[in-house]
Amino acid sequence: MAKAYQLPYKLLSISGADKLSYLHGQVTQDINLVKDTNFLWTGHCSPKGKLWSAMRVFALNENYFLLGSPQEAEASHRELNKYGVFAKVDIAMSDHHCFGVLSDTLDDLCTSLGIQFNDEDNACNFGDGKALKLDGKRLILILAANQKLPEMLEVEPDASQFEINGILAGEPQLHDNVIDEFVPQMVNLQALNGISFKKGCYTGQETVARMRYLGKNKRAMFIVHGESKAPIQIQDIEMQLEQDNWRRAGKVVHQVYDTQAQIYYALAVLPNDLQQSAVLRPKDNDSVRLHIKALPYSIEDK
Repeated sequence: MAKAYQLPYKLLSISGADKLSYLHGQVTQDINLVKDTNFLWTGHCSPKGKLWSAMRVFALNENYFLLGSPQEAEASHRELNKYGVFAKVDIAMSDHHCFGVLSDTLDDLCTSLGIQFNDEDNACNFGDGKALKLDGKRLILILAANQKLPEMLEVEPDASQFEINGILAGEPQLHDNVIDEFVPQMVNLQALNGISFKKGCYTGQETVARMRYLGKNKRAMFIVHGESKAPIQIQDIEMQLEQDNWRRAGKVVHQVYDTQAQIYYALAVLPNDLQQSAVLRPKDNDSVRLHIKALPYSIEDK
């Protein structure tokens, strides 16, 4: 029996006559590219170009939805509503709920679930909800409030294995300690095709463009991992300069602890010229060593 993981994600719905033009002018993605058969990454920035959220955007029932962490959804809900009063648009927290699915035979599972993705597509309707194909083994099922998960999917109470796979895929997820702190390129949104440099004006665009065209960005998001005998929660990471000399290197964006393997995984924003051989640790914690794992994509500007 295939397993599913209830995800602590939230969805934000954008509806109304001006939904496309309004959302297009607020986020880093070209919303004209969002179809019923795809999802895209996007960033929602402050006027200074700092991210309120880095979320997936897709279409369902002629509305747009943003999918991300509860903190991201709440921040974007608040900020989008500030200017939404001047347009024919309704921005609301959705009552949809999300499940992640991990499967080594995802195509067979999709066939069993009645889900069909065409070659270039990564989204399709799933009853009253939506199915998002993240890669060859990961799926997100977004269910309407009255929709039940298929019985063939056994729900696991701990979503850490699904979250770890998201970290290993280099997919940002912002929480309270980093909201309104990083520009989109610092969490690799350009590598996920989450930034359009041709779409025209949007909130924070000047900062985002300056980072690209003037080479101002000196930070990027990296995968870090290390053995730890107990769960740990980290905010700041230090880098070893000499044997007993450590310096602050960066900040954790998202983190998960694998209880069975006793391994800590995280995404952290660090100097973008950091060597893969760098030795890292949690701030003021000498019992855990962290190491950089290669990203599955290039962070170089194309």
